[in-house]
Amino acid sequence: MNWNQIEGNWQQFKGKAQEQWGKISGDDMDVIAGNRKQLAGKIQEAYGKTQEEAEREIDNWVSRH
Repeated sequence: MNWNQIEGNWQQFKGKAQEQWGKISGDDMDVIAGNRKQLAGKIQEAYGKTQEEAEREIDNWVSRH
């Protein structure tokens, strides 16, 4: 799976993303709408992570789906 597939099917994947990053609200997931940079930014805000850590988490999540 790659990010383009996730972005194109965001409505299907946003629930799984919210399971992974529960501190990010459903409204935020709607605003993110599959935008990887916005997701990384919300992970940084919600969890106090660096950009690199957030990107690594996203990469790990994508590789599992």
